Amino acid sequence: MTELKAVIEAFLFVAGDPLSLDKLADLTETDKTAIKDLIALLTQEYNRSGRGIHLVEVAGGYQFRSDPTLAPWLRRLQKERVQRLSAAALETLAIIAYRQPVTRAEIEYLRGVDSGGVMKTLLERNLLRILGKKDVPGRPLLYATSRYFLELFGLKDLNDLPTLKEFAGLDPELAEALPLEPSDH
Repeated sequence: MTELKAVIEAFLFVAGDPLSLDKLADLTETDKTAIKDLIALLTQEYNRSGRGIHLVEVAGGYQFRSDPTLAPWLRRLQKERVQRLSAAALETLAIIAYRQPVTRAEIEYLRGVDSGGVMKTLLERNLLRILGKKDVPGRPLLYATSRYFLELFGLKDLNDLPTLKEFAGLDPELAEALPLEPSDH
């Protein structure tokens, strides 16, 4: 059991992407329940206060992540400037995240402006994926968020996106502007 825990820890450490329970079970030729128990144990060990890294569930798998409170220190390690998303990119990404699958025309209708350039950038950064074509005249492409989107924003799945009610709780003016109905993302 100790060796298996160490093997799982090593897999998670060297993997560039989050590893799912299925993948870890396949790699170790072990039952998923045993893997899940070991992940829970590792999560407890790494999430103790004072540690610089945590084991988190993200994008349908598990991954080691640095403690967010250490960000000012970790920025010193980065040689190149962190690439940020523009307001237009974030707006487009939010529309896609909450409405997916969605066509470019639907996005542009909601934004009120051409979104071709922004969507190209989001596709290049692997934040979006093309699901296929909508079965309507013209067969427009259908867009959705990618697994990398979940990973980048630290989400287990789309259900972790904040609801309209949670947004309204952050800003009283927003509460008056938004209808507070349950989100079905």
